[in-house]
Amino acid sequence: MNQSWWKESVVYQIYPRSFMDSNGDGIGDIKGITSRMDYLKKLGIDVIWLSPVFQSPNDDNGYDISDYQKIMDDFGTMEDFDEMLDAAHQRGIKLMMDLVVNHSSDEHQWFIESKSSKDNEKRDWYIWKPGKDGKEPTNWEAAFKGSVWEYDEGTDEYYLHLFSKKQPDLNWENPRLRKEVYEMMNWWLEKGIDGFRMDVINFISKDTSYPDGKVSDGKKYGDGSPYFMNGPRIHEFLQEMNKEVLSKYDTITVGEAPGVTPEEAKLYTGADRNELHMVFQFEHMGLGDGPEGKWSNLSWKLTDLKKVMTRWQKGLEEDGWNSLYWNNHDQPRVVSRFGNDKEYRVESAKMLATCLHMMQGTPYIYQGEEIGMTNVRFESIDQYRDIETLNAFKELTSENRMSEEEMMTSIYARGRDNARTPMQWNAEEHGGFTSGAPWIEVNPNYKEINVENALEDQESIFYYYQKLIKLRKENKTIVYGNYDLLFEEDEQIYAYTRTLGEESLLIICNFTSDSPLFTLPSGIEYNSSEVLISNYPIDEEDSIDSIEMKPFEARVYKLN
Repeated sequence: MNQSWWKESVVYQIYPRSFMDSNGDGIGDIKGITSRMDYLKKLGIDVIWLSPVFQSPNDDNGYDISDYQKIMDDFGTMEDFDEMLDAAHQRGIKLMMDLVVNHSSDEHQWFIESKSSKDNEKRDWYIWKPGKDGKEPTNWEAAFKGSVWEYDEGTDEYYLHLFSKKQPDLNWENPRLRKEVYEMMNWWLEKGIDGFRMDVINFISKDTSYPDGKVSDGKKYGDGSPYFMNGPRIHEFLQEMNKEVLSKYDTITVGEAPGVTPEEAKLYTGADRNELHMVFQFEHMGLGDGPEGKWSNLSWKLTDLKKVMTRWQKGLEEDGWNSLYWNNHDQPRVVSRFGNDKEYRVESAKMLATCLHMMQGTPYIYQGEEIGMTNVRFESIDQYRDIETLNAFKELTSENRMSEEEMMTSIYARGRDNARTPMQWNAEEHGGFTSGAPWIEVNPNYKEINVENALEDQESIFYYYQKLIKLRKENKTIVYGNYDLLFEEDEQIYAYTRTLGEESLLIICNFTSDSPLFTLPSGIEYNSSEVLISNYPIDEEDSIDSIEMKPFEARVYKLN
């Protein structure tokens, strides 16, 4: 397997609005990030993935960009950005920016021109269609509910928006638009950034015949995803992007790719394909989804999680590469989702970290994950800020598909604002995030769960993450070894091996508050074993042939 720095790196995602506020306006900013650079250096991460900081009217928290080469006023200035980039590079940390080019804001100059008339030279930089039988051009449903089509009276046509109506989709069929995007990407790379995380990049090629989607029982709209996910020209566009931009720099790239399979991921990430380094897949995030998607919030089984993770580990083992993540700005907190954030918060946070970081792929840590931040339970829907959450609450309750109580329970479990409450730095007001009133309230548990407490406690989740990161740097088997699952049908223990040449690692994780017995399978031979990391004290004399696991216990052994 080809060895690469980005395979050996650990990435830390910063959601700037909620990370650190330097000027007391209640909104995290770039100077705030710069002020915490030594903290990230101490943790040991190699790359920051920075969620969007570009100029935006903020309909979808910055994922609606009105100027790709300006910084949003809320976050500071381009000088602040340059200073932050320099501070990161001085500490040996690379910076990966968010690239949002499936859509722009409707306040982008391109769209303003496109909308101005049917003859405008930028008209076909976006996707415009006449109505069909007095209705929208297709029956597709938008990600944030409602139709994907918005009617424009001025030109008597509809424009496509797969997300909010303030996020019109760019028309990648237009070569002039693509050229403009590549020029913008080159501009940022020339500035010195180190790569891109590409927002819903597998949506940029649409089926240009625009057929209607299948309508499920009880649904008003059709499913358009077969016609915009992994579309007909997607690989052509990405190979062109690689040729025009990425091949000229030593970058790290990851594409957000909902609905992608391991087989498709090989096409995006194969070593000789010249497209992307890795993709974010969502299969494990979809566990517990039901008729209303994540809002149904059904229970999940460990065997299902193992199936998904193993399919991806084996699928990209020989060619391609995995991104490893438990949570991000769109997902709930992992310790609340897959762990136990009450009785065993610290133990389960460490166990989950172990389970993920010992797999093959590049691990991503989401801000606050390294101190075990949890989901939040706001009393009222009025305390939430996320457009997806608010739209779903309104639609599902008004159409009596879910009661308000059911909906709030689902929001507590799966809503995006769980990840967006401010970073908890200390026990001072607002968790030390801001001296003002925060744009979204801080999780009330900040007095117990915060960075200051974590740094003072040598047994904290923070220092455990630090050790995991250090282990990956010292041990090639963790990065490049083959993965093999043990006990496929076990609903309590997730165990697997990693093997590179003569070296073998054994990873054992208990996903329950019970004490199941781990018995070493026949066929795993060893002369001696050495504990690399564990979240409980272990007697080195313990035999690994039979272990009574403690609640949410994790152990990693090097087998000699």
